[in-house]
Amino acid sequence: MSAVSRVKNKALRLLLIFVGWLSVVLGVIGIFLPIMPTTPFLLLAAACFVRTSPKFYQWLVGHPRLGKYLVYYLEGKGIPLKAKIYTIALITISMSITTYLVPVMAVKILLPLVGVLVALYIVRQPTLELSPESKN
Repeated sequence: MSAVSRVKNKALRLLLIFVGWLSVVLGVIGIFLPIMPTTPFLLLAAACFVRTSPKFYQWLVGHPRLGKYLVYYLEGKGIPLKAKIYTIALITISMSITTYLVPVMAVKILLPLVGVLVALYIVRQPTLELSPESKN
């Protein structure tokens, strides 16, 4: 974690902390709501916190319930199949809607390309087989 450069700009730092906490909230909702993914939101929160607040980052990765989602990924164990499916589905839906609604040709070309690349990255990650007791 020490190799990560910290954000020095105060406005950007506050924005990243806000996005981080919003991602934590959405990730927690994803634990209980089957249509929401958990892991991608928590990974985004960790990425925001590691650059802005070591205290928040340590809290998140050390959290008894939330930390396991991050540790699995960070240790290379993979992403649960449910998280992969939901993430790719949400990427497809959100990027399709955005591509349709935004009249800028660069967006219509680049957004689907980014979506495909992110989906390929997710598919290539190991699939974590969760035991029944770790699903709770």
